[in-house]
Amino acid sequence: MKKIRCPKCGNTIFFDESEVDETGTFVTSCPECGKKVGVRLKTAKKSAAQASQSKEEDSTTSDTATASTEAVSSENFGKLVVIENRFHYKQEFPLHLGDNVIGRASRSSHVDCAIATDDPSMDMTHCVVKVSRDRNGRLKYVLRDGPSNTGTFVGNELLGDHERRVIEDGTLFTLGATSIILSLE
Repeated sequence: MKKIRCPKCGNTIFFDESEVDETGTFVTSCPECGKKVGVRLKTAKKSAAQASQSKEEDSTTSDTATASTEAVSSENFGKLVVIENRFHYKQEFPLHLGDNVIGRASRSSHVDCAIATDDPSMDMTHCVVKVSRDRNGRLKYVLRDGPSNTGTFVGNELLGDHERRVIEDGTLFTLGATSIILSLE
């Protein structure tokens, strides 16, 4: 079972992945307000032929390849720790490879790290932490401002619009009145 929120009334709508068509789309109506809601899943549902072919390939896969795939999927990329401020208490957000968009939580926010706060100086999409690998395979963390209305501070330095800064474990950065620490534990 999957769930989505109605963009009009915020009601939770549950649906089964078997209802998704071959293109990975599903359309339903909200039982509360009647608004039509469309969903597109990142991976399209497999056809019966593709599923049987996939099962055959899986049976020929060695145990070592399966183990290495599991290790990659469970890899820890660190987390962002939002420390307690006057608006809200401590929150933690795990990071993933690629862009991790950070902003204030709201019904319409489409961010990876949706911080629950009433801080009016934090934008809905305030900044981005990009997690990537360098040439040697080590993880690299780069912070860039959104651009945001109030700016992103690293230490006491204000980042310019779209300016990038490499950050490390323990780096403190501030979005409005909210402070965040990069933790690689």
